[in-house]
Amino acid sequence: MKRLYRSDRDKMICGVCGGIAEYFDLDPTLVRLGWIVFFAIGGSGFIAYIIAAIVIPNH
Repeated sequence: MKRLYRSDRDKMICGVCGGIAEYFDLDPTLVRLGWIVFFAIGGSGFIAYIIAAIVIPNH
């Protein structure tokens, strides 16, 4: 069963983007760019990242 975890190997801040990239089998850079775009549109990406860092467990 596939589960979403924060990445220990591919992390810059908390490992949220690396974990999402591993889960969806994507390049982590694309996920990070998506977060930056999400952040630039109203700043809600920052809040979403903090919530994801709290909710998504460590691997």
